[in-house]
Amino acid sequence: MKKYGLIGFPLSHSFSKKYFARKFQTEKIGDCVYDNYPIETIDAFPELIHSNPELQGLNVTIPYKEKVIPYLTNASPVVNTIRACNCIRIQNGELTGHNTDVAGFSFILNRQLNPKHKRALVLGTGGASKAVNYVLDIQNIERISVSRNPAPGVITYDDLTEEIVKEHLLIINTSPVGMYPGIGDAPSIPYSAITGNHLCVDLIYNPAKTKFLQLAEEKGSAIQNGEEMLVVQAEESWKIWNS
Repeated sequence: MKKYGLIGFPLSHSFSKKYFARKFQTEKIGDCVYDNYPIETIDAFPELIHSNPELQGLNVTIPYKEKVIPYLTNASPVVNTIRACNCIRIQNGELTGHNTDVAGFSFILNRQLNPKHKRALVLGTGGASKAVNYVLDIQNIERISVSRNPAPGVITYDDLTEEIVKEHLLIINTSPVGMYPGIGDAPSIPYSAITGNHLCVDLIYNPAKTKFLQLAEEKGSAIQNGEEMLVVQAEESWKIWNS
C-alpha cells in the first residue's frame, strides 16, 4: 500500500484527506491511502518518516511550510527561491521539497485579474505568503506586505490607511484569520475603502465565504476563496509524487 498524507497542526478539518479519498475511489486507485499526520512540533518529523516507511509523499501546511526545509534532502528551484515547501516527494530515502502553492495561486489569480490590478496588499507573512509574493513578482504587480508585527519591508495593520487600501486594488489574505472555527474574525483593515474596482482573495476555503470576503463583497469587490487553489495544489502534488 502506498501512503501519502498531510503534516501540520492542528489538522481537524483537512481538505486534502477528503479530496484524495474521493479521488482514489472515483479513479479506482486501490493501492493508495492518504492520512493526516498532526505533529505538535517539527521535531517530531524525523520520527514520522522513520515510522512510516511506506510514505511516498506528503503535503505540508501551517505552521511547517518553512520549518520543514532543513529536513529536506533536495529542493526545487522555487522552494530554494521562496523558502517555503508544501509538497514533499519521498523516494529511495530522499525527501525532495516542492511548492504547489505557486501553481494554485496563479490559477485562481489569473481567473479574475485585470489590468487595473497593478498594486497588491498581501495580508500575512507566513509560508503561503511566500508563494503569493513570488507569483505577484512574476506578474509585475507591486506589493506591500501587512503583518501584526513590524519588519523590514512590512507594514503593520495599524499603519494601513484608507488611502493605501484605495491605491491597492488587489488584496490577498494569506493569514489564517477567519478560518474555521474562528469564522467571526477578519483581518483588521479599513473595509470602508474597498470599492467595486477591488479584487479580494482569501486563501482560506473553510468557510467558503470568510468574514473578510463578506465585508469586501458588501463594498462591491470581486471575491475569490481558496478552494479551487487547493484542488490545483492537490493535483500538482499527485503529479509530483508519481512523476
